[in-house]
Amino acid sequence: MSSSHRITLLAGDGIGPEIMAVASQLLDAVGRRHGFSLSYDPQPIGGAAIDASGEPLPASTLEACRASDAVLLAAIGSPQYDSLPREKRPETGLLGLRSGLGLFANLRPVKISPALIDASTLKREVIEGVDLMVVRELTGGVYFGQPRGRVEADGRVRAFNTMAYSDNEIDRIARVGFALARERSSRLCSVDKANVLDVSQLWRDRVAAIHAADYPDVELAHMYVDNAAMQLVRNPRQFDVLLTSNLFGDVLSDEAAMLSGSIGMLPSASLGAEGPGLFEPIHGSAPDIAGQDKANPMAMVLSAAMLLRLGLKQEAAAADLEAAVERTLAAGFRTGDLMAEGCTQLGCRAMGEQLLQALGD
Repeated sequence: MSSSHRITLLAGDGIGPEIMAVASQLLDAVGRRHGFSLSYDPQPIGGAAIDASGEPLPASTLEACRASDAVLLAAIGSPQYDSLPREKRPETGLLGLRSGLGLFANLRPVKISPALIDASTLKREVIEGVDLMVVRELTGGVYFGQPRGRVEADGRVRAFNTMAYSDNEIDRIARVGFALARERSSRLCSVDKANVLDVSQLWRDRVAAIHAADYPDVELAHMYVDNAAMQLVRNPRQFDVLLTSNLFGDVLSDEAAMLSGSIGMLPSASLGAEGPGLFEPIHGSAPDIAGQDKANPMAMVLSAAMLLRLGLKQEAAAADLEAAVERTLAAGFRTGDLMAEGCTQLGCRAMGEQLLQALGD
């Protein structure tokens, strides 16, 4: 029996509309192949929403997202909005979306494509075979902690943010990490700064307690964040699942992205306890190349694959999209960010057509 799924599309800003067009085309194609249909509900967010309504996350957009089976986001942000108050900037819309959907777990896979090993700035022997997952807590920590702000006193200006976690926030993200590790290689490394931060000591204590009580079969290691940053470029194969707080995960996942040769290759998923998940590439809106048909759509397509697998439970369709990306890369097709000698450079639209051919549609 054919099934139907409702997807909210958030094209956003910069290159967002271009890469979203490629992803939705491929989703339609793989849906036809596997006997399901997708209905799309495009909604504004970020700068596009500011231009339309003055708000980076209109209430109607959040309502549409909550009513969908999954949410696919392309990119938000542009320098033209940098002068706005923080609560009116595009990035605030993304934080509001994560909070409004209760998306506390961010999953960022980093798997090295054999065709792109030489695109990385790291040596082949360092990155070959890397396959890791960053599990980042998404709705707590310093990005959401209170109090925060700026004060003026005695002729000086002081700014402050609060890094805070409660035990239940740590416990639920730890369980996500341990469950994923159990499905993979049963190894989890929890990243903190427990030697200097009280909040990190609580993080370490709770992760250890959850491990002992419910996941003793998973190998657990603890690592300070500065060492983890070094080890990611020294010996990334030692990692399977990296469990991190919001701030540390933000930094480390972007560092890990460069193992693959381009941040334009990596997808992500943000999940909550219930309701729709949010799926998005981890790169930005790239306003410098927006509208020029230069964007790399592959992270967007791989995010669509994560949507299929985790959001809609369409495993075979997800695997087909991922295989199409691998076949396209193996055939030597590249966007400008990945271009190498002997390869064929394509623009965003042409890469989409090539991916469709590799999918067999």
